[in-house]
Amino acid sequence: MKLVEHFKEGLTSPICLTWELTYACNLSCVHCLSSSGRRDPRELSTGECKAVIDELQRMQVFYVNIGGGEPTVRPDFWELVEYAVAHQVGVKFSTNGVKLTPERARWLASTDYVDVQISLDGATPEVNDAVRGPGSYDTAIRAMTNLREAGFRGFKLSVVMTRQNVGQLDQFADIADTYGAQLRITRLRPSGRGADVWDELHPTAEQQLRLYDWLVARGEKVLTGDSFFHLNALGSDPLPGLNLCGAGRVVCLIDPVGDVYACPFAIHQEFLAGNVRDEGGFARVWTDSELFTELRGPQTGGACTSCSAYDACQGGCMAAKFFTGLPLDGPDPECIKGHGELALQGAGAAPRSDVDHSHRKSRKVPVSIGFGPPSRPDRACDTSPLADLR
Repeated sequence: MKLVEHFKEGLTSPICLTWELTYACNLSCVHCLSSSGRRDPRELSTGECKAVIDELQRMQVFYVNIGGGEPTVRPDFWELVEYAVAHQVGVKFSTNGVKLTPERARWLASTDYVDVQISLDGATPEVNDAVRGPGSYDTAIRAMTNLREAGFRGFKLSVVMTRQNVGQLDQFADIADTYGAQLRITRLRPSGRGADVWDELHPTAEQQLRLYDWLVARGEKVLTGDSFFHLNALGSDPLPGLNLCGAGRVVCLIDPVGDVYACPFAIHQEFLAGNVRDEGGFARVWTDSELFTELRGPQTGGACTSCSAYDACQGGCMAAKFFTGLPLDGPDPECIKGHGELALQGAGAAPRSDVDHSHRKSRKVPVSIGFGPPSRPDRACDTSPLADLR
């Protein structure tokens, strides 16, 4: 049996576990998949987080992707990182760089089993700051400078691809080289606040082709995870990655209050499998939840199975379909054959996540993010550092 077939049936522990430690964030990125901003008073305590790490150690989960919100603003963040490493659970954490001082960078450079991922969504301040907030470009560059000067090599420069930055791929690669980083690019999903700006920010069909061609030509050392397997239908050169929706099979998300979702991009009751505070903890959710059992069973590809490209693209991204109102067995909204565009014309109202910790809940007047008039209200929030964090 091929390895990917084992993945389809699920594994005894996740190979890509994302853990959002807090919804608190000093930024309010317009495409934030978890609508982060304010801390949730119900978030797991230090002791509860350590208990989860103990579980992960017993399950032989060898590393965890920590995010948020901005995880480093949580007062016990570094304590939890040290605890995880001491218990043989490696840590890769994503940050906007706000807390990566020269001293902390030196500590990271001397620590084994810890990787750092700096978020930057524009190769220039104009493009980045329109999405991530004023001053965020300089913050990220300062953090990367500190890591480079501390001797930390191979940290990740993480970029969410948008309509405004696809043309900056070569510049992103140059920035990564300059700071001794590895470029990682991910797909924009219509999740969280990303649903508000999806129509304005997601790459055009022509840009999808440009992105595919760039990855084939220059992507040998670029990390993509399973972000772009829907683009494999474009040609005979498969992109590196899982080429499979791993939701509930090999990936999942633990959110700040302990809820376990099938996918980091699908924070919605439809994909909620349980909570780590429930009897049996995370291990029982992973092994016994009805949702994960269903996802590990045979899946129908619907009308997509009749398409010649189905074996290459596997029908695309579950979260992208769900949050644009398309059926899970339907085409991806960015289907390169154009089937998604046709399906969207007949789609009903798109579901929205009921999880929203944005600094501001709503705006009375639509506000542009700087790239032209949005087709949906923009709910971008305060950018004051550590707003509402206690």
